[in-house]
Amino acid sequence: MQVLFIILNNPDYLEDVLSLLSDHDVGGATILESQGMGSTIVNNRISDLPLFGSLKSLLKDGHVYNKTIFTVIRDEEKLNNVVQALKQLQKKDEKAGLGMMFSLPIAEIY
Repeated sequence: MQVLFIILNNPDYLEDVLSLLSDHDVGGATILESQGMGSTIVNNRISDLPLFGSLKSLLKDGHVYNKTIFTVIRDEEKLNNVVQALKQLQKKDEKAGLGMMFSLPIAEIY
C-alpha cells in the first residue's frame, strides 16, 4: 500500500490527471493548492541576493500556485500503471518542469 503524491506545476493539467486517475480506478484523491519555494521567493519580491535575482528570471513566466494531489493506492500493479500513464502524460508536454511525483509506503490507515 502506497501514497502517491503528485505536485502539478501547471494546474492546466489537473483535469487530465484526475481523468487518468479515474480511468485507472483510483477511488479518491485529495487536492491541495500549494506554492513552491522558488515561486514564493519570486512573487514576494525577495530578490536582494544575486541567486534570487537569477531565480526570478527563470520563474517569472511560471504559475504562482501548484496543485498537490495525493491518493492511497493499495495495489502495487495499479500504482505502477498509474505512474507509467502519468509519465506518458508528461511526455506530451515539451516543457520541462510540469511537476513531480513520488510514492511512500503506508504501514496502516486509521
